[in-house]
Amino acid sequence: MHLERNIVFWLAALVVLIVLLWLLSPILLPFVLGMAIAYVLDPLAERLTKRGMSRLIAALIILGAFVLFFAALLVLIVPVLAHQLVGLIEEAPSYVQRLEAFVKDPSNPWLKQFIGDNLAGTDKPIDDLLNQASGYLTGLAASVWERGRALFSILSLIVITPVVAFYLICDWDGMVTAIDRLIPLPQRDTVRGLFKEIDHTISAYVRGQSGVCLILGLYYVVGLTLVGLRYGLLIGVVAGLISFIPYVGSLTAIVLSLAVALAQFFPEWSSILIVLVVVLLGQFLEGNVLSPFLVGHSVGLHPVWLMFALIAFGYMFGFVGLLLAVPLAAAAGVLIRFAVRRYLASALYTGAPPPSQIGFSTGPSEPPPLS
Repeated sequence: MHLERNIVFWLAALVVLIVLLWLLSPILLPFVLGMAIAYVLDPLAERLTKRGMSRLIAALIILGAFVLFFAALLVLIVPVLAHQLVGLIEEAPSYVQRLEAFVKDPSNPWLKQFIGDNLAGTDKPIDDLLNQASGYLTGLAASVWERGRALFSILSLIVITPVVAFYLICDWDGMVTAIDRLIPLPQRDTVRGLFKEIDHTISAYVRGQSGVCLILGLYYVVGLTLVGLRYGLLIGVVAGLISFIPYVGSLTAIVLSLAVALAQFFPEWSSILIVLVVVLLGQFLEGNVLSPFLVGHSVGLHPVWLMFALIAFGYMFGFVGLLLAVPLAAAAGVLIRFAVRRYLASALYTGAPPPSQIGFSTGPSEPPPLS
């Protein structure tokens, strides 16, 4: 009965947490983002405090440097990205016409066989398919934005997030201590071990995958720009930013790069092949060099499980869900592995009686098994 009450209690707490996240998701973005920034910057604050600096001064220095770096990045990069985005939107109709002409070109019989006769051999415009895809992506982006917007617009996000991050960095140790005191004494060692494993998983993935996204974004920007691809900066930044979703960043890079390259360079196949080589080399570096070295195989987050968590939480809670997906997926993975270990060691799996019943059986004893 005690175990059943514990299970019911934690299931009820999980349901209440999900309902609160769903109800409060429009106003949670600056707080969740501030918590994420504080979590990433807390190890640096710990190092500064160990060298004799007060926690308050360390938080001010770290957060000030972070805000200045982020502001400089926005000033330098955002105008260029906005200019390229406007140019891409303006040229999108002509790009669609060029892609349609490429698909219907009689000199490409292999393409007709690849995509089928219904699309390449009729007068049906390919822009119908592209319009459907763009409409789906636009609707998804609008849904994420509407569900994840701050309560008082972007200005509140810019103002509240640094304040939340500052206070959390200052009070991080106190919050950890307060939470630790609430853990029941009989389970304290077990819960502490689980929290350490969850923290290791989250930190290893977030910091490692952030490095992968940064390096991949720089690689795509430099590589695609050097080969003369229009909007190489925009494509590289977008592909790098969404590389935290397994396979999605690579797929986005190859689709966008090839679409723009075909519309820009066709029938000059050498330039198109160079763009393809640049993107494929980036995928090779990500899968065989960057991810194994920076993220490693000990994180414990399977790509399929991570993709499901990102898509599910993004759909339910918008941008707030995207921020919460990785830590919640990591926590769920740790708890599931813990439950599996307990199950494999339990009498339910082994068939052995619990230790408290050994030597106290009142029934007739069975003969020992034959050897």
